[in-house]
Formats: sequence, C-alpha cells, structure tokens
Amino acid sequence: MARINEHYLNLPGSYLFSEIGRRTREFQAANPGVKVMRLGVGNTTEPLAPAVIAGLHEGVEKLARAETYTGYGDEQGDSRLRQRIAEVKYRARGVDVTPDEIFISDGAKPDTANIQTIFAQDSVVAVQDPSYPVYVDTNVTVGRSGKLLPNGLYERFVYMPCTEANGFFPDLPATRPDLIYICSPNNPTGAVATRAQLERLVDYALANDAVILFDAAYECFIREPDLPHSIYEVPGAKRCAVELNTFSKEAGFTGVRLGWTVVPKGMAIDEHSPRSLNELWNRRTTTFFNGASNIAQEGGLAALTPEGQRQNRKTIDLYMGNAAIIRAGLESVGLTAFGGTNAPYIWVKTPNGMSSWAFFDKLLNEAHVVSTPGVGFGPSGEGFMRLSAFGHRPNVEEAVESIRRNLRI
Repeated sequence: MARINEHYLNLPGSYLFSEIGRRTREFQAANPGVKVMRLGVGNTTEPLAPAVIAGLHEGVEKLARAETYTGYGDEQGDSRLRQRIAEVKYRARGVDVTPDEIFISDGAKPDTANIQTIFAQDSVVAVQDPSYPVYVDTNVTVGRSGKLLPNGLYERFVYMPCTEANGFFPDLPATRPDLIYICSPNNPTGAVATRAQLERLVDYALANDAVILFDAAYECFIREPDLPHSIYEVPGAKRCAVELNTFSKEAGFTGVRLGWTVVPKGMAIDEHSPRSLNELWNRRTTTFFNGASNIAQEGGLAALTPEGQRQNRKTIDLYMGNAAIIRAGLESVGLTAFGGTNAPYIWVKTPNGMSSWAFFDKLLNEAHVVSTPGVGFGPSGEGFMRLSAFGHRPNVEEAVESIRRNLRI
C-alpha cells in the first residue's frame, strides 16, 4: 500500500487563505444580503495593460499559423524574454545579470518552493517571522522543520523576528543557517530593506557559507530612489544569493502565470563537492519543467517594452494610491499602521492587545471587511493584520469608509 509523506502531517490544519475563505463564507451564510468588502488576499484586480493584451494576442496568433507555430520551447525560457529581463530589470539599474543566469518560470511562488529541492534535506533554514507561508510550508513537507511546537514555531527552523522594534527587518540569525529566506519589499509587513541592511546580510551569508533566497516579487512598488530593487545591487551578492521575481504584481499576471529566477553562474555550493548552483538548477528545470506558456511569454515581452512599462506604472500608481487611502483611513480611527509606501501591503497593529484572529472577526462583523490575520504569517505576526491595496478604487474607498463609520475601537 502506498504511504503518505509523513512530513505533510506537520503542516497546520489548513492553509491561511483557506481559513480566511471559510470564515468569510460562514459570515455570508449567516448574514445574507450583507456586502462583504475584501482588503485581504493579495490578488491583482485591474485589467491587463493594452500593450500586454496586444502581446498576448500576438502569441495566440503565432500559434494559429503553421509558419509561426511553436510547440515546446526552451525549458529555461524564451531567449528574447531572458535577454529583455537582463536589460530592463538589471542592466538598467547597473546590475550585471546575464540571460543565461535567468530562468523563466510560471511564477515566483512555484520556484520559491522548487529551488529548495536543490539543497540537502538536513539544511538549516532561516526564515523571517512573519513571512510568506510558502517559505515555511514547503520546507516542512521535505522534512527540514521537525515538529510544530505549541508556540507556533517549528523546532528545527531558525526564526528571524521582524518586529516594530527593529523596523520589521530582522537581525542577523543567531544560529548559522544554510538557507536564508528574505522578502523585500516584505509580504506581509510592507517593510523594505535598505542598502545597508542588505550589505550586512550579504556579508553574513558570505562569511557563513549560507545561501540567500531573495524574493523580490514586489520591487516594482518601491518609490524611494535610494532603496534597492535587487539584492544584486549589493557587491558580492552574486556569490551567495538567488533572486526570485514575477510578472504577477508588476503586470497583473496572477492568473496568466509568469515569473523568473536568477541563479548566478559563479555561485557554488557544498564545500565537500563543490557544484555550480546554476548547473544544478538548469538540470532540475530541464527535468521537471517544459517551460512557461508561449503565450504568457509574449505577454511578458510586451510588458517590458517602454509602452508596456508606462502602462503598467499607471496601474501600480493606482494600487499605491489605494494603499495611501487605506493607511490614512486606519490611522483616522486611531489604529497604528506601517507599510503602504513602498509596498502594496499595510501592516496594522490590532487595538487593545486583541489577537489577530479576533480582530479579523471584529473587522468582518462590524465593518464587513475581510483582512488577513498577521499570525497566519508566523508567531511574530500575532497582534497585527495585513491589508492589501489590490482592489478597484471605489471598492477600496467603500471599505475604508465602512471601517471609519462602523469599527468600534
């Protein structure tokens, strides 16, 4: 008889967003006719840019003609797209990333999970706390975590608390890890690492032979010119860091599915039998993946044209305008809020020592607004809520006005 991978049994009972959905459905069933407003899950809402739509149509049309039809492409991605990413996302910022260091994927989330399979099962994992659940959950399923303790921490993980006291960017790990997960701009807190903070992190990784897995999915929302968009803006990072990025937030590809991972060619792992991480990732990619959708990649090419970038910036500006409205609305009723200036997430402190789930229920029952409990991102998220700026402007304004009128602090 087939047996289950018992490491899955160490996962919590349900995925965070599934639990949010369950509670929301129960509220709606008990309150028929009540309009629920969503400021929770970070799913984009605005239509794709016209230039991107044209690119996707071109991809479809190519498949409709024998002379332009393509079947399987390179598993690593369309060479034109890899070149354009290298030029637009890196060289334009003075960063030397070559096309053969870029691997096109069907999104940052899958590759965030996939990349950890390259490393030994007994690798020590350090994660920001709170952090995006995929960093933790995927390492649990391969057996790196040990048991879930009563305090909500896994026994074998190294936790790097992100608190109000440290500006929601963690101190360096107290115990030497092999893998360090960092997300900047951060999901869920909205905090962005400074250049000095990333320099300290890179120096630490190099001194301790650790690998940084750097999630840059929200870099397109950074407004302050001195904040780094890529970890490769820091000298030495190409010797210790893998960077993951996506078209999901910049171009609205959450449903289209397209992203990329940068694995530097000069980066080696395993002191006993040094191997190129780029070669190992290439081997894994060509074995497990048949490449991203031809059509989606045409859309990605269009998104990185000057016109595509201009149109996408308008949508990003809209989301950041939403963020400003949400943060101002929360502060107007006496809540303490962080983020929302260089990221689409607002990290709000729950009032009166209330737990995250209790405040979730309070917002839902009193203001009919769905949020995301901070504790769902890790124990250090307890006492906070994440609100998302992804939404149509009238809906965001309506939700914020409902909070102003109906939330009783």
